[in-house]
Amino acid sequence: QVQLVESGGGLVQAGGSLRLSCAASGTIFSINAMGWYRQAPGKQRELVATISSNGIINAADSVKGRFTISRDNAKNTVTLQMNSLKPEDTAVYYCNAFIRDGDYAWRRERSYWGQGTQVTVSS
Repeated sequence: QVQLVESGGGLVQAGGSLRLSCAASGTIFSINAMGWYRQAPGKQRELVATISSNGIINAADSVKGRFTISRDNAKNTVTLQMNSLKPEDTAVYYCNAFIRDGDYAWRRERSYWGQGTQVTVSS
């Protein structure tokens, strides 16, 4: 089965950095866009950044200049480098990807989500 697994979350002081990684596994035919979303306590899940299969990036204004998203198509991974972290960045970060399951390659791609990884930024 197709699965996304995140890693790299943790506790960091304001101004620090973290790197989140997400790996897609399973029987994969293709992956289109990949990205990161986050959800803080009591808030709606929101976009952090996405990157298309050919490298086009869409990022939230709140993270531009601080976060960098990248991907390795050969490894089916996407990475979020987070610098200059702020307390308001505290949230559970979820990996998202649009994937065509290799067992159902005739279907359109669908959205998959990782389990989430906690990022906590202390002041």
